[in-house]
Amino acid sequence: MASLSLWAVLLFFLINSSNQLEDNKIPSLCTGQPGIPGSPGGHGSPGQPGRDGRDGRDAAPGEKGERGDRGEPGVSGERGFSGDRGSPGEKGERGEHGECAVAPKSAFSAKLSEARSAPVPVEGAVVFDAPLLNEQGDYNVETGRFTCRVPGVYYFTVHATVYRASLQFDLMKNGHVVASFFQFYGNWPKPASLSGGSLLHLVPGDQVWVQMALQEYNGFYSSSKTDSTFTGFLVYSDWKNSAVFAV
Repeated sequence: MASLSLWAVLLFFLINSSNQLEDNKIPSLCTGQPGIPGSPGGHGSPGQPGRDGRDGRDAAPGEKGERGDRGEPGVSGERGFSGDRGSPGEKGERGEHGECAVAPKSAFSAKLSEARSAPVPVEGAVVFDAPLLNEQGDYNVETGRFTCRVPGVYYFTVHATVYRASLQFDLMKNGHVVASFFQFYGNWPKPASLSGGSLLHLVPGDQVWVQMALQEYNGFYSSSKTDSTFTGFLVYSDWKNSAVFAV
């Protein structure tokens, strides 16, 4: 029992007096087995944020890249609201005067002069040689014929004074009889009259005139007191492209 106490005192003395012993190292006075490894320690707290690094130097600009493919058209957006009405623009300059156009015209009237009161040959045109109206010149006082220049519908009328003779005449169109008129002489002491007319559709170039039908019925008469006349005028035109005809 005394020996055991002596060894314990000696061991205590050695432990407290050894300043150069490393931590956790005990002199091999007794040999033992290595201890069990300890458990891993817990994660430490996050460290403090580091300071920002210094800015690097600017590099040279890179080369321009190739142009990419064109994208597909996007969906059309909704139609926007109408904007406010703008202010009226300035008044433009006045244009030049245009050409004046008038309605198509064609009219004439001529009478038989006293010098023409002699008998007219059969199938010959009666020449009403004294014009009363012929502004467009469509009637020829030399031939007694009207020549159409404006297409359309015309009205022609003949008023004949008959004296001491019977009369028969035809209204002609391009050599064809379109109307015939007759007055029989009945031994009247004074002049009588015979009138007739007709509507005709004409195209440019058509001709109309009065013609004697029979040699024995040629009683056209004219004097200072009475006349025989041939008249024609346009009723309406057939112009297709325009309602007016520039003269």
